[in-house]
Amino acid sequence: MSLAVASACAAAAAPVYAQEAPVKAAEAQPEVQSVVVTGLRQSLISSMNLKRNSDGVVDGIVAEDIGKFPDTNLAESLQRISGVSIDRSIGEGSKITVRGVGPDFNLVLLNGRQMPTSNLGDLNGRAFDFANLASEAISQIQVYKTSRAENATGGIGATVNVMTAKPFDRPGLHASIGAKAVYDTSNDNLPADVQANRSLTPEVSGIYSNTFANNTFGVALTGSYQERNLGYNTAAVSNGWKGPYAGNAGPLTGVGNQVTNGPGATDLYSLPQNLNYNFNGVKRQRTNAQLTLQYKPVDSLVTTLDYTYSENKIQTKRNDISAWFNFGPSASSWTKGSPTSPLSWTEFVTGSDIAMGAADFATKTQNKSLGFNAVWKASPTLRFELDTHHSTAESGADSPFGSSNTLGTASFSRGTTTVDFSKDFPVLSIQGADFIKAGQQVTGSVFTNSYMKGEVDQTQVKGAWKVLEASELKFGASYSKVDNRSAFSNQQRDTWGGATSPADYPSSVWHQNSIGQYFDQISGSANPNLFNQFYTFNFAQVRQIAATASGLPALYLPKTTFDNDARTGEKSKAAYVQFNTDWDTALPIRTALGLRYEKTDVVSTALVPAATGISWVSQNEFPITFGAPTFTTLGGSYHNLLPSFDSDIELTPSQKVRFSAGETIGRPRYDQIQGGQTLNSLVRTDGGTGSQGNPALKPVKSKNLDLSYEWYYGQQNFFSIGYFKKNLENYAGQSQIDATPFNLHTPVGGALWNEAISAGKCLVSDTTCIRNYIFTNHPTAPGVTAPGVNGNVNGTIVGQPSDPIANFRITSFSNQKKASLSGVELNLQHMFGNSGFGVSTNYTYVHSGLRYDNNAVGEQFALVGLSNSSNVVGIYEDKKFTARVAYNWRGEFLSSTFDGSGPNPQYVEAYGQVDISLGYNYNDKLSFQLEGINVGNSIQRVHSRTQNQLESVTQAGPRYMIGARYKF
Repeated sequence: MSLAVASACAAAAAPVYAQEAPVKAAEAQPEVQSVVVTGLRQSLISSMNLKRNSDGVVDGIVAEDIGKFPDTNLAESLQRISGVSIDRSIGEGSKITVRGVGPDFNLVLLNGRQMPTSNLGDLNGRAFDFANLASEAISQIQVYKTSRAENATGGIGATVNVMTAKPFDRPGLHASIGAKAVYDTSNDNLPADVQANRSLTPEVSGIYSNTFANNTFGVALTGSYQERNLGYNTAAVSNGWKGPYAGNAGPLTGVGNQVTNGPGATDLYSLPQNLNYNFNGVKRQRTNAQLTLQYKPVDSLVTTLDYTYSENKIQTKRNDISAWFNFGPSASSWTKGSPTSPLSWTEFVTGSDIAMGAADFATKTQNKSLGFNAVWKASPTLRFELDTHHSTAESGADSPFGSSNTLGTASFSRGTTTVDFSKDFPVLSIQGADFIKAGQQVTGSVFTNSYMKGEVDQTQVKGAWKVLEASELKFGASYSKVDNRSAFSNQQRDTWGGATSPADYPSSVWHQNSIGQYFDQISGSANPNLFNQFYTFNFAQVRQIAATASGLPALYLPKTTFDNDARTGEKSKAAYVQFNTDWDTALPIRTALGLRYEKTDVVSTALVPAATGISWVSQNEFPITFGAPTFTTLGGSYHNLLPSFDSDIELTPSQKVRFSAGETIGRPRYDQIQGGQTLNSLVRTDGGTGSQGNPALKPVKSKNLDLSYEWYYGQQNFFSIGYFKKNLENYAGQSQIDATPFNLHTPVGGALWNEAISAGKCLVSDTTCIRNYIFTNHPTAPGVTAPGVNGNVNGTIVGQPSDPIANFRITSFSNQKKASLSGVELNLQHMFGNSGFGVSTNYTYVHSGLRYDNNAVGEQFALVGLSNSSNVVGIYEDKKFTARVAYNWRGEFLSSTFDGSGPNPQYVEAYGQVDISLGYNYNDKLSFQLEGINVGNSIQRVHSRTQNQLESVTQAGPRYMIGARYKF
């Protein structure tokens, strides 16, 4: 069916039904309704009419039929719209970037209401995760790319309104059920210890909608349940790239280093901190349900009560192998130019660790929303609307092992280690490995318990008054209270040199495996020099052995209380007026002039632990000792007056020109405004890191300009070209400051450290040698606990008052950045007569002069998410068959200005994906579908300052679905 196309906010304007015939006409001509109103072609036509009939620049997607959206994932559907790009997580769309503006600055509404967000993997940003919502209950999505006074603020790139089916949208009985079998090939490409027991999983969904009592009462109920078992394998420099250093400085200049084609004196170079291969198995169960009740006691009053629920449960298992680099004696070869990168990097070591870790954790996210809406037509010229809702989003651990964890193991037999970065896949080579003489044993471990909850209480009152024959005054006010809580604790055992003994672990718990087979789609993975041996293990089994052998079982479980607890509250009041007019001129003109005022008060309270000391527990680990946590409270406020103007000129009945100008704001991320300072638990030889928020941050303000031309040259065809420009100010750029919180003393550079070096026994970079020297020559010195003393297996060296004070790089945020971006959007939709064939394609070009300078040192501000994108969708449809082939491409873009080592860029390389779908209508009620996602098995790769500076490369796999759907 074709569902309602809203001309503005859904209830504030009278709904317009795109191409939907009246009920009586449909009954008289059932064949016309079957051909014209339903199907993929009609979905495209309805989306075209949504664009054509709206004020400002609006795009959208309309469901093909009740309970049948074009894609099974809403973000995957949104990426078909010009200017919209998506971020993928576990192989499917998760968040959106619009016109180069990242996910945190795109506002997502559900039926015109602001939704809370909660995502344990996103540090509490404002980005909405579309993976939580199934598509079966969605009737249409509206993407507002230009501002208007009546719309809520928060969307600089776009405001996305997700609309669900309501019984009064289409009176009468409408119902369907559907079932699918999902086969995810990525689950087959995993080690057995992380692999799910089946790759074939079910999806079921159903929708029921009916009206009663002469269409004065309606009920709609939708529900869906989906399971998916998948996997992905990643090779990564997960701790980032150290540097950049000048060619005449840094570790490369050490005595005895063998350098081929090395950097010039003024060239910049960087070194990999580590290399990690990880293998991840994921199981997901997603449940969605919505109940909508509508009542119309009189023709002038429509009331709606709705409840929406979603639950997303994810279980993750991981095995990995990694090598850590200390920048001691080395051999290397380099690319030309600056910045330069190692084509190969070799470190000469003996007896170092071949680290092999595992994880087994689970999370659960629940979204709940209860809302009430009433629309009262007080007179033929006056209409009021009341809308209120209470919505929550809550995420937390769903496993006794916490929301995330790592159980480290190692064989201390790593000799000379090399990484070859010349291909897409980084090839790790290790000499001297001997898992017999140096048995595998548990080392350090981390168990994290995280919790996040967002709540929104919002009330909106709107009115529309038809003051003249061709004019309308819209007005309204709103109040919202948005609360966000982020809490976590870490149970960390920093015994990275060995927690117990290799003899505690039977050889049967280690399962030999190879590496290259899991990366067979990535160039370079077949290199014969690859160290192609590692051991996986069952996390729960080995965890239990370590807990028993150590006699410290509590340290191998997450804490039940939170050490860090940040709570942010925002109270916003808003009012607006908007005047719409149709001008009866030679060329018909429609204008909308509006003004919106908003005031927001922010209060942020945080519980953070106080640091008391630094201990040196193994070669590279200097964990912080924490004491009792304390609360801090900070606040801020801001207000904005936001004008908007939309106009369109009808050049001919089939051609339009649009012009829009306005101001919008995007609020800071929650983690940016959380109070309190948090220190990361591990310190290195060069210091530690931490973060703190700034509740006084102002929102980003954008001044927007849009100009577009649209040509609707047929009932099903159109062409459009649009130009947009955004000037942004008050951008909260990420910055780092050097600080000495709590005046913590570190052994690095202390008297015992310096003695080991000055005696000529150890190099500065050889931390193992320095530790051994101190334990041998000063076993009873203050702060020194030698190995084996007081149950301490590997020994500790605690910073003393005479030692240097550790320096920390504290990341914070400030309103000191400005940026501008501009772009062009091209759209073409063409149906080839009555042949059944059609094509829909678009291309978006986005540009900003503010780019990251790869040849500069230190932190930089640059726009993340800025990329060109395109889509090509070919379709065929007749009464029996439907076919669609969709290609989506997103150009390279900057995803972050920091990596695991500090201020370094991360560029996601250009990515293209092909999806297919086939449908067969057995009769008017029963249909079958076959779908393929990522059928070309595309890989995702991220690099830093050059393509050879790999950050990560990931291989997953295609996903196929076969299903049936029955309409009642």
